[in-house]
Order: sequence, then structure tokens, then C-alpha cells
Amino acid sequence: MIESELLDDRRADPIAVGRELRDIARLNALFGGTKAVVDALDGVFRAARDARCGMRDARWTLLDIGTGAGDIPRAAVAAAARHGITLTPIGVEVIPAAARLAQRSGVAVVIADGNAPPLAPKSVDVVTVSQVLHHLSRTAAVRWIRACDRLARRVVVLADLRRSRVAMAGVWAACLGLRMDRVTRRDAVVSLRRGYTRGEFNAMLEEAGVPAVARYRPGFRVVAAWAPKAS
Repeated sequence: MIESELLDDRRADPIAVGRELRDIARLNALFGGTKAVVDALDGVFRAARDARCGMRDARWTLLDIGTGAGDIPRAAVAAAARHGITLTPIGVEVIPAAARLAQRSGVAVVIADGNAPPLAPKSVDVVTVSQVLHHLSRTAAVRWIRACDRLARRVVVLADLRRSRVAMAGVWAACLGLRMDRVTRRDAVVSLRRGYTRGEFNAMLEEAGVPAVARYRPGFRVVAAWAPKAS
């Protein structure tokens, strides 16, 4: 692994964790992290709406692994509502301070490892993982991808950072200009150094045995989405 970040430490200072997660939520909103996930889900929501042909609204569940401040699942809830889907979000977190922050924002949270959340196979409709895989070793990331495939009924969306020197310089300057915490500024650069090329992401997907192809998205993002294998 390349260096370490505040959010790699489950026992990190809760105040520092809260500051960094709020900063990350702002960066997600401004520079494509939120949009990368919502865009991948939007087509699935639209197709489900069209298939209902005017029938009553649907009720789905979403599991967001490594939910942080809960900003990504909240955005997904809003996107689903535009297509007549009531989406109930559940977060998974290993950092208690992050879990409390997400809960205060209205996302129910389970304290568990993302490799093995305490949920039955095919027990949720949607599984999302945003900017978490780069915190793991490759072996652990592949295990997480397989776990996502086991849990989801309808769709899995994995979104992470595309490694880029340009992005590293840009995010450092953006964090400075937005007066974000110095730890956030450092960790944002480290996260990008730990990010993936499309080829690296595809290699993990292939090893995990899932039917997905990674694509680059704006904001130096790499995203993969797929319909999971049936039970």
C-alpha cells in the first residue's frame, strides 16, 4: 500500500474523521464523485420505471459499503425518487465515528467489515462502493467485489479514483482554495496515488469473476456497474 490515510485507522480521532468526511462529501459534490455513482444508477432506475408502465411505485433497498458521511446513498435516494422508486439506504462502516455521522444524516448503518456484511445473499437490490477499494490491498479488494456480487439482486456500482498526477495537483489546489483541513488535503493526494488505471480495475473485476468492464468518468473517476449473477 502507498502510505496511509486518516480513514485507514478505525480508531482515528472522531473529530478529525468528521472533518475529513465532510470535506470528502464536498469534493464528491463538486468534482464528480457523487455524479459517477448516480449516473451509473440512473439508467437502472429509468429501466425499472419504464418496465412498470405506470404501475405503482417500487420499493428498493441500497447497501453502501464504506458509506462515510452517507452523502452517496442520500444522492442515490434522490435520484431513485425521480423515477418513482422509494430507495431505503443502509450503510456499512468499520469506523464508529463515520457510522455516527451517517446515522445523523438519516442513513441506517451497520458496523461491519465490507468483506462480509451480516446480510444474506441477494438481500438488497443495489450495492454501491465509492472510493473505498483503494484503501484495501488488491486481494482484499477482489474479495469485496465478490461480496458485492453475492449481496445484490439488481445492480452493483463500484466507483473509485483514476490515478493521475494532474488530478493530484488539482485536488491539492482545490482543497487549499476551499480552505479544507490540511489532513484532507494530504489524504486526497494519497488517495489519488492509490487510485487505479482502467486496466488495473478491469483485472480485479476479472479475478473476482464478475461481468463488468470499468470505464473512465469525468473528475478522474473509474466506474464499473453490472447486473449480478443469480443465486
